[in-house]
Parts: sequence; C-alpha cells; structure tokens
Amino acid sequence: MAGIVEGKLKALGIALAEPAKPIANYVPYVRTGNLLTVSGQLCLDGAGKLVAKGQLGGSVSIEDGQNAARACAISLIAQVKAAVGDLDKVTRVVRLGGFINSVPGFADGPMNGASDLMVAVFGEAGEHARSTVGVAALPADAAVEVEGTFEVS
Repeated sequence: MAGIVEGKLKALGIALAEPAKPIANYVPYVRTGNLLTVSGQLCLDGAGKLVAKGQLGGSVSIEDGQNAARACAISLIAQVKAAVGDLDKVTRVVRLGGFINSVPGFADGPMNGASDLMVAVFGEAGEHARSTVGVAALPADAAVEVEGTFEVS
C-alpha cells in the first residue's frame, strides 16, 4: 500500500524510476543519524535522458531550466526512497543546492522547479533552505544539477 507521499506523487502524475547509479567514485547518498544527504542529481527523465542540455541564458530557456530542476528533484526523491524505503519517513527537506549551467552574467534561476515540487510532495515539511550557483559546465552538458539533505525518521 502506498503512503501519503507516494499518493501525492501519483496525483501529480510522477512515477519514480530506478535511481541513477554514480558515474564516479562516490555514493548516491549518505545517512548519518537522521540526516540523509543525497548526491547531486542531473536533470534526467525516467528513461535516463537529459531533460535539458546546455546553458541557461544561452540555448536553454528559463522554462526548460525549471523543468530540468523539477526532474532533478524527482531523482532526489527516488534516491531518498532507495535509501529509506518509505517516503513518509521524510520529516523535513532541510536543504537543496542547485548548480545551474549558465552563460556568464546569467542572473535568473530555475530552482523553483525543484523547490515547488518538494513543497507539493512533502507539504510544509518540504519547505527548505537553498543555495543556487551558476557554473560554467556540468557533466554531460546537463543544464541543472541538484543535491539535497533530508531529515528522516
């Protein structure tokens, strides 16, 4: 039987795919006590294809960047499910960190795509601290990468 959070995902039309495996020497998440830190997730769709490739302020629009950030958030949630089994064990989304592949001088950010999804899925517990950094490049020329820290029971 699906829990409350999985019910919200289903209502939003979101099916969690198998989480992506690390592509280098790191692990997808680390749990210490009741904190779960999830490594950066690229903006992959359920089939493992990039949702947006390139730089914001260049070939990638804000709307495409927001969709990319949302895809990253879905992947974060999939990693959390792999780590703790039941998404209802998430008691707080503590922090999101976003990396935006952007042209020099680009000052807008698409991170609300990730932040809005966390609140839609986890409710008040999805409200979080956040930082966003513009970068010159990301692996596979992904437009967005997002990492997160979650409090779990």
